[in-house]
Amino acid sequence: MSTGPHHTPAGEDPATEEWPRVRAAVLRNAAGIGIATGAYGVSFGAIATAGGLSVLQACLLSLLMFTGASQFALVSVLSGGGGQVAAAATAVLLGTRNALYGLRLSALLGVRGPRRLFAAELVIDESTAMSLGSTSDRANRLGFWAAGTSVYVLWNLGTLVGALAGQALPNPHAVGLDAAAPAAFLALLAPRVRSRGALAVGLVAATIAIASVPVLPAGGPVLVAALVAIVAGAAWRHEGSSTVDSIQGGD
Repeated sequence: MSTGPHHTPAGEDPATEEWPRVRAAVLRNAAGIGIATGAYGVSFGAIATAGGLSVLQACLLSLLMFTGASQFALVSVLSGGGGQVAAAATAVLLGTRNALYGLRLSALLGVRGPRRLFAAELVIDESTAMSLGSTSDRANRLGFWAAGTSVYVLWNLGTLVGALAGQALPNPHAVGLDAAAPAAFLALLAPRVRSRGALAVGLVAATIAIASVPVLPAGGPVLVAALVAIVAGAAWRHEGSSTVDSIQGGD
């Protein structure tokens, strides 16, 4: 009989006696993520109404789009005087990463029918991260659903609270809400710039955006920066993969 520690094989469920503890930890983490993200929802709601959207429009964006960076970018472009096409295109470009997340999550979740549509709505950074936190598929599935649902509910609740508060302000610009959209967007972006390559991509995109301000209409620099970031990021990842392959091939 083995007396060493028991490890759950990859893909298998945690031992029955361990599952309550694992489940409680996953739910606790999901709730914490939801609360933190809900605070950003309050900011988004206030910023959206300060930028000219109605409370209903702000809430519908959160209910249907439900991807924070894209929502902030859309509102930022619109409030800056950009056109609807530029705002929508920028939001779509920033949201394409969720489609890539979905490719990975499809096999894990194995959902069909109407439930698949709901799962697609919950594919965001936070739910994807929670689906990668364990060697157990059962815990990872719970992490996805718990984090996704927690963030969805609290983000939308925060949006409503923020939109009502923003609409009640007689002069949103007096409290700096006109500058809050880019600040909030940077706050969402900062944790994702963790490597030199990602930082270099961000700096290149930002430099090109700033340089294009005098020659492009409002919203254009953001769209150009998003395109540059996607191309540069893809090139950087390809370069990294090629380097790893050449090292492995030389072993």
